[in-house]
Amino acid sequence: MAPRILLVRHGRTAWSVSGRHTGLTDVPLLDEGRAQARALGERLRRAPWDGLPGAEVRTSPLSRAAMTCALAGFGDRATAWDALREWDYGQEEGRTTEEIARDRGGDWVIWRDGVRGGESMARLAERADEVVAWARGVEGDAVVFAHGHILRAVAARWLGQEVDFAARLKLDAAALSVLSLAYGEPALERWNDTAHLTGSD
Repeated sequence: MAPRILLVRHGRTAWSVSGRHTGLTDVPLLDEGRAQARALGERLRRAPWDGLPGAEVRTSPLSRAAMTCALAGFGDRATAWDALREWDYGQEEGRTTEEIARDRGGDWVIWRDGVRGGESMARLAERADEVVAWARGVEGDAVVFAHGHILRAVAARWLGQEVDFAARLKLDAAALSVLSLAYGEPALERWNDTAHLTGSD
């Protein structure tokens, strides 16, 4: 099993700022998001990461994740992987939680209620399991650049939880998270770390 899998959520986009669900729509990074990706890269080049030599790197093929990967300095080492695409939100694509809840009678939680006309939570869990299985087979560190909901699903499945456990895992743009082992069991080593964005790392 890989000693660590590093999860990186892409930098900010116009839709992430406005709270619109961004699944398969290929929304580009804002200038702020590009700066966030560079700041993350600078952090990962310093100790204790030291550029993660020998790490296997994969990225979602969607441009906001792939560009975050490239600007962080890992683009030449990364393999694009469809398993890391964001949740296909179907009819909820491009809409805010408030808009969707209003249509559904005032109450909607994606991890409880799912989406209409898109990807089921069961299929999302299957993709997360693919990522977990790959990471556990890597000799050394694994690094993935992807999206908020798929990365939260990966974390839930790494921990052996049902995919809806991801509702309890807040994840900000350009955040760094690390999954590893503790006492021989899958563990959260670091979660939603954005110190590189505030200069406090």
